[in-house]
Amino acid sequence: MAIKFQYNKTSLGELNKQLKIRKNALPTIKSKESALRSEVKRAKDSALAFRKELDELIAQYDYMVQLWGEFDCDLIRIVDVELASQKIAGVRIPILNDIVYEEKAYDLFSAPVWYAEGIRVLKKMSRLGIEFEVYNRKMTLLDYARRKTTQKVNLYEKVQIPGYEDAIRKIKRFMEDEENLSKSAQKIVKTRQAQAAAMEEPNND
Repeated sequence: MAIKFQYNKTSLGELNKQLKIRKNALPTIKSKESALRSEVKRAKDSALAFRKELDELIAQYDYMVQLWGEFDCDLIRIVDVELASQKIAGVRIPILNDIVYEEKAYDLFSAPVWYAEGIRVLKKMSRLGIEFEVYNRKMTLLDYARRKTTQKVNLYEKVQIPGYEDAIRKIKRFMEDEENLSKSAQKIVKTRQAQAAAMEEPNND
C-alpha cells in the first residue's frame, strides 16, 4: 500500500496521527481476533458433539428401521423454530430458543405401542439436528468475522504501520537535509557578505 504524503510539517503531523491511531487500535483488534478464534473452536466442538450424538441416536434405533415404514408421519411436525440472537466479540450469532411441535392425537388402543417412543425419538433427533445446524451457522459467522479481523491485523502490522513509519522517516530525512542545506547556504551567504565587506573597507595605508 502506497502512503500518499508531501514533504512538509503538515503531512508529517497527519502521518504521525494516523500511525498513532493504528498502533493504539492494534492490541484491541488482536484481542478480538483471539476471542473470535476461541469462539469458533467452541462452536465447532459443539456442532460436532451434536452431530455425534445424533449419529449415535440413529445407530441406537437402527433396529426400528423397518417399523418406521409403519409410522404415521402426520403424527408430528415442526411448526416453528424459535431463534434468538446474541453478540459475541461484536458478531451477532443465532441461539436456539425453542422448537414448536404440533402433535396429532391418535388412538392409543389401535395404534402400535411404540408410537409414543417413536414420537419421543423423532423429537430428540430433530432437536439434535437443528442444534447442529445452529452451531454450524454460528461457527461460519464467527469464522468469517475472525478471518476479516485477521486480515485487518495483517494490514496494520505488515502494511500500514511500516508504510507510515517509512513515510515519516522520508519526510524527516528530507526536512533535515533541507535544514542542513539552508544552514550551509546561510553560511556561504554570510561568508561572501563578510568578504565583500572586507574588500569595501578603505585602505588606511
